[in-house]
Amino acid sequence: MKIVICGSMIFSKEMMEIKSGLEKLGHIVILPRNAERYAKSQLALETKAETVKNKIKYDLIRAYYQEIEASDGVLILNYDKGGIDNYVGGNSFLEAGFAHILNKKVYFLYDIPKMLYSDELKALQPIIIDGDLTKI
Repeated sequence: MKIVICGSMIFSKEMMEIKSGLEKLGHIVILPRNAERYAKSQLALETKAETVKNKIKYDLIRAYYQEIEASDGVLILNYDKGGIDNYVGGNSFLEAGFAHILNKKVYFLYDIPKMLYSDELKALQPIIIDGDLTKI
């Protein structure tokens, strides 16, 4: 399968580990732009203002949509963040929605978080893999 990994860039090191694990299982893996450079500390994490600027300048949302469109599914890396267990941020929610609309598989690394949009996340009918990459 061709899998697009989605998640907060603060988890870029974890993205690299998940990518390696999925590749060992025979999958093709797509990461967010510059994830490898963030993981190797070659780039500092952006401020929120820089993030917005770069999303617009490089058309990152549309570019990742196209990656999702060319994939078999997405894996949302929903680690704990900001005091929320299994956090799913705005971009990951959007990307999971893209996959759903495109009839792609939507995998969550962990269970659906308790957030304002938990019902919407449930409606996407994600496959919860509980950290087990062999469930993909």
